[in-house]
Amino acid sequence: MSEHLMLNITYGLLLIALGAMVWYIVRRAKENRQEMIDEAAPKIAGDDEIGGEAKNPQQFDEPDDEALDEMGTLLGEDDEED
Repeated sequence: MSEHLMLNITYGLLLIALGAMVWYIVRRAKENRQEMIDEAAPKIAGDDEIGGEAKNPQQFDEPDDEALDEMGTLLGEDDEED
């Protein structure tokens, strides 16, 4: 094989490798861009999954004194006493 032919084959292989690297980088950039767009998209009610329940739902059965006082203040019961 001549030296000129070897040089052309080497350049051809390097060009193919360069093309493969550019293709890979462009593909990854598109995937990353789409992933960022999907993550930043506005949330639609019902699409998200919130699992679980209240850790102690019985705590809401009977209100404590502080909650009763706050409800009384919100309802204006303190104003009637004055």
